[in-house]
Amino acid sequence: MAEVDMLDMQGQKVGKVDLPDAIFNVEPNRDLLFRYIHKQLADKRQGSASAKTKAEVSGGGRKPWAQKHTGRARAGSNRSPLWRHGGVTFPPKPRDYSERLNKKMKVGAIKSALSVKFRENKLIVVNELKMDKPKTKDFIDLSKKIVPELNALYVLDTMKEEQMNVKRSSGNVPHVKVIVADNPGKEKTNVDGLNVYDIMKHEWLVLTKATVDKLVEVYENGK
Repeated sequence: MAEVDMLDMQGQKVGKVDLPDAIFNVEPNRDLLFRYIHKQLADKRQGSASAKTKAEVSGGGRKPWAQKHTGRARAGSNRSPLWRHGGVTFPPKPRDYSERLNKKMKVGAIKSALSVKFRENKLIVVNELKMDKPKTKDFIDLSKKIVPELNALYVLDTMKEEQMNVKRSSGNVPHVKVIVADNPGKEKTNVDGLNVYDIMKHEWLVLTKATVDKLVEVYENGK
């Protein structure tokens, strides 16, 4: 079983945390990482681009001029894509770009991403992350004590006010993101969820001890 140092909010070592090899030290599957990230980026696409075909633009009706003897090219409609204000030949239409991955692939991708950070020594565990009130300056001071550089993903375990203050304080800090890995049943409002794209995008991954416990509970034995 792997283990890492556990830090407090002052950046001091306060103990060790055991990390199950089946979650944090598997052989990273690059194909699953690519598929998961591709899915996330595809799901973000709005798919709202739209243009009109020659059947949908206004105008048309009668033939603009006679077929012959005018000295001009033949034309059957002023809605032709060749004409100004005409339709588009192969126009984009609203579509759904979202992709699907089965549960086993998603779990494998999450484990691979966590293992990449652990093997690169870019995984940090803190005993807690909380703030009495949201303040950007306090968050930056807190981050500098925990992480070597301000390029990190922080994963909170609950939506309690003291933890949400940490999330609110990080909004204006470049290259830093704070997400919540909580799953409050049916009411999933404002819950980000742990995901591969955010893990791989940021240089460092910071988990609370409670988040580690929750990950072990959810993903242990391949669940």
